[in-house]
Amino acid sequence: MMVPALLSAALLMLLPGALTLDSGLVTIDLLVENTLLGIPPVTYSTHVAYRGILLGAMTRLMKSNSDFKFTFCDDPNYGPYLESVNGVAGNDEDHTYWQLLVKKADGKIIAPDVGIGCYIPSANEQIILKFTKW
Repeated sequence: MMVPALLSAALLMLLPGALTLDSGLVTIDLLVENTLLGIPPVTYSTHVAYRGILLGAMTRLMKSNSDFKFTFCDDPNYGPYLESVNGVAGNDEDHTYWQLLVKKADGKIIAPDVGIGCYIPSANEQIILKFTKW
């Protein structure tokens, strides 16, 4: 009988949060580091959805904290590219950019092989956005 299955599916669609993982939010810290311009580092706390991408967590942070802002462009080949953080943008003439680093739970700092649009943060990680030179 297909009717009970359809009714069950319809009921799930009506229940708020039934198909979301709000309870699966993971708290992460995001450190903005800019020693090139002598700006003191600032740490922000935000949440990322279970298996959610860093871009989502950064967007959530920007919506909830007016002190944090960022911009990115969407490269057709490589996806989202971080352009600026808190009003400071990378510059080709100065050879500056925002580097994505991650401090793992064991204290090791890595440079992920993906950017903000693909990186999936885990609990006990610190995301580091470092203004630096190439």
